[in-house]
Amino acid sequence: MNDAIRVNNLTKVFGPADSGVVAVDHISFDVRRGEVFGFLGPNGAGKTTTQRMLTTLLEPTEGSIIIHGHDLARDAYPVKRQMGLVPEESNVYTELTAWENLMFTGRLYRVSRAERTERAQHLLETFGLWEKRDVKAENYSKGMRRRLSIAMAIIHRPALLFLDEPTPGLDVQSARAIRDLIRQLNAEGTTIFLTTHQIEEANQLCDRVAIIKQGRIAAVDTPERLKAAFRRVQSVEVGLEPTAAQVSENSRASWAGVPGVTTAVKWGDKWRLYTEDPSVLLPQVLDHARANGLKVISLSTLGPSLEDVFLEITGQQVGAVRHETPPQPRQRGMKGGMGGKR
Repeated sequence: MNDAIRVNNLTKVFGPADSGVVAVDHISFDVRRGEVFGFLGPNGAGKTTTQRMLTTLLEPTEGSIIIHGHDLARDAYPVKRQMGLVPEESNVYTELTAWENLMFTGRLYRVSRAERTERAQHLLETFGLWEKRDVKAENYSKGMRRRLSIAMAIIHRPALLFLDEPTPGLDVQSARAIRDLIRQLNAEGTTIFLTTHQIEEANQLCDRVAIIKQGRIAAVDTPERLKAAFRRVQSVEVGLEPTAAQVSENSRASWAGVPGVTTAVKWGDKWRLYTEDPSVLLPQVLDHARANGLKVISLSTLGPSLEDVFLEITGQQVGAVRHETPPQPRQRGMKGGMGGKR
């Protein structure tokens, strides 16, 4: 079997089975061995609920989960031995040192003393924590704790690693270090299930992504194929002088009125003009700038980004600032959105 995970009609209802809130609604997908699989969706879409079911922290209402050939409902023990979990909230014991955290976790996974000692040293050196091994984790930065939590999750050499929002809140250097660690683990053969809000992070790391919307899978494919399927969210990016003319609402309305522009968005010191056909729009942009006394200092065409695709699929305005307000609760058998972050 080439699948690390196979999910079929997975459903989770909170409350009575016939009238409760549907958090995950009959979703099916697979994760192939050796890939980095991204699981994306707005708040309340069902990401966390799905991951909790996959990691045995939550029991499904319906459906099946097969991990490495084992049915999670009937044969969970060998599955747990093969997986590691890095939750969104740090699971590091702050009153313990990094070394003590790894020794304790290794004992929980029944790793022999000799192996966990060797493995702990290797991980701490790899993650840049060896010099701080005897320092209590309460004195670690957020990035250091994140690296330690990943080390704890893989001390038993899991074949499958679940990562829930690994980089939010980290500085640029720490976030890059975590992404490099993910690539390294994957290169060594670890299958990684990555739940994230960081769309560009998923674009950089994932072989394939699934986008979940209101408890249902809306798309599963490689980032490049998803972007190729949404050519209508291409854009022309233009930088202008004088810059004062760029920021007014009148300017926004003016650009939005150019033939071929579907959405005009202020993007830093530039305008991003979304269109279905950039080649047709380019001369229109030049004519508009000339007619309004604006000097074009940069002009480029852009294909759709994974964030553009994500916004399009989840029904949000492409190019707009996202305000992720959880949808209203949806009871089983009723149409509507999800409630709360699940």
